[in-house]
Amino acid sequence: MEKAQKNKGLSFTMIVVALILGPTLYKQFNFETYSFEKPALAALYLIVFIAAVAMLIKDFVAKKRG
Repeated sequence: MEKAQKNKGLSFTMIVVALILGPTLYKQFNFETYSFEKPALAALYLIVFIAAVAMLIKDFVAKKRG
């Protein structure tokens, strides 16, 4: 498998992960009490969401540079 093809698959996967976890975190957050319904699960979701967004940004910057 070519490296470009592999990166494209990884990028698509991270987009899907970010699109699922973003709204999930938003739905679990209670704006009246400023807390999450399930704090441990929300922490895990947040870590994975940040990692996915970081990978997407890293991939985008690498493509810009050539």
